[in-house]
Amino acid sequence: MAYLLIVDDDADFAESVATVCRAMGHETQIVPKPGEALARVAERRPDAVILDVMFPEDPAAGFQVARDLRKREPHLPILMLTAVNQQFPLGFSHRDIDPKWLPVTDFVEKPVDFEALRDRIARLLTGSGEGGQG
Repeated sequence: MAYLLIVDDDADFAESVATVCRAMGHETQIVPKPGEALARVAERRPDAVILDVMFPEDPAAGFQVARDLRKREPHLPILMLTAVNQQFPLGFSHRDIDPKWLPVTDFVEKPVDFEALRDRIARLLTGSGEGGQG
């Protein structure tokens, strides 16, 4: 069983992700504010972080959280879940995973297919994620 930190301000979506994770046998904690993520990691290091990009106070806060987490925990797996491409036509994709700009392990677009999410979480926890870090 892994301990997963879910950082997302959408309470319904975060709870859905937590339900998927708990059904896989994992323990979860939901953090609704990006500014609380580092404190939670300092209190108890998760086995992985599931991180949103856009938050009401800052539409790009998740990017900075990922960078801050990576500085503190260089090998912490980070799965970014985001609807940024729905909000802004950026063409954001796995190609953007980068050790400095976007230091995440994997990336999934919202709306999320929960079967695919289960697969991504399993790969993330076994160290076989798609992307750049972790």
